[in-house]
Amino acid sequence: MKIAVLKERATGESRVALTPETAKKFIALGADVSVEAGAGEHASISDAAYTDAGATVGTADQVVRDAGIVLGVQAPDPALLANAKPGAKVAALFDPFKHADRVQAYASAGFEALSMEFMPRITRAQSMDVLSSQSNLSGYKAVIAAADQYGRAFPMMMTAAGTVQAARVFVMGVGVAGLQAIATAKRLGAQVSATDVRSATREQIESLGAKAIFVEEGGIEGEGTGGYASEMSDEYKAAQAKLVSEHIAKQDIVITTALIPGRPAPRLITDEQIASMKPGSVIFDIAVPQGGNVEGAVADQLVNRHGVTIMGYANTPAHLAPDASALFARNLYNFLSAFWDGEAGEPVLDEEIGDAVRLTKAGQVVNARLNEG
Repeated sequence: MKIAVLKERATGESRVALTPETAKKFIALGADVSVEAGAGEHASISDAAYTDAGATVGTADQVVRDAGIVLGVQAPDPALLANAKPGAKVAALFDPFKHADRVQAYASAGFEALSMEFMPRITRAQSMDVLSSQSNLSGYKAVIAAADQYGRAFPMMMTAAGTVQAARVFVMGVGVAGLQAIATAKRLGAQVSATDVRSATREQIESLGAKAIFVEEGGIEGEGTGGYASEMSDEYKAAQAKLVSEHIAKQDIVITTALIPGRPAPRLITDEQIASMKPGSVIFDIAVPQGGNVEGAVADQLVNRHGVTIMGYANTPAHLAPDASALFARNLYNFLSAFWDGEAGEPVLDEEIGDAVRLTKAGQVVNARLNEG
């Protein structure tokens, strides 16, 4: 089985779906691995590193020709895969709810599209979960970027000239990214608080040494499927807005991370709440690619509103390309190798995970989540 890896062509995408480490592992399974020249350049991986690992390096056309598996970070344009084997498997990020046209294009081309975003959050798939590995890095990077923009010290400093007060950091949304943001801010010496609609996260927040900020409304529970938050009632939203408004006015840095799969990011911070914050404060909106949690946030732009800087990246993990690529590549290897059939010379997916991630096969869109509507 030939595995192909193309250079990423999406704007701002600096990651790569294969590293020399995972190339060696695929070759050990019996696969031939071919990488487009320059694919790892922005992740600090040279072509020579791939050839040293046993992979071949060539043009896009050479790499894809007769490939039975294509690995990507962002799903490549199906037109680039014209010379791949009929029915070739393509494992990548597809953003299928947003890009239904791309999913249909893969179906029409006869490829088997495997959406890594749809990896089920079950115990045996944890090592395959690209969203978790990339979100972990996003939570870290959000705090580092916000700290740099803030321009003041994070920890309390007691000097002969006086005391510098610790920065106050508030994390909204305590999933993988939020937990890493809390941990990073604590390591930098900040005074950290956090909130989430899921009451189960209170213990996680406190275990990291942060203060849990929760709406005390009996019977309200925001636990959705797969560990994500669900849509909340109007009553809860009103109570949460009041609590956040009171708390956010005292904060120096706010990190927002809230996402609901298949829907625009929920609005957590309004312009009125931004206006209540101290001049010089910073808000980093991790959810800005999905519409943003913060009113006025614009991806890859510094927006100043009422003296508060609002920021967020269109692709946060890409700002840590070497580490993000290493984790992403391991997720892909863990996924495919778990189903590798030595006799068939390729992965044979099971129902639980295979049916969850498979978007298209044999010319049809076959994923139940996409076909529900």
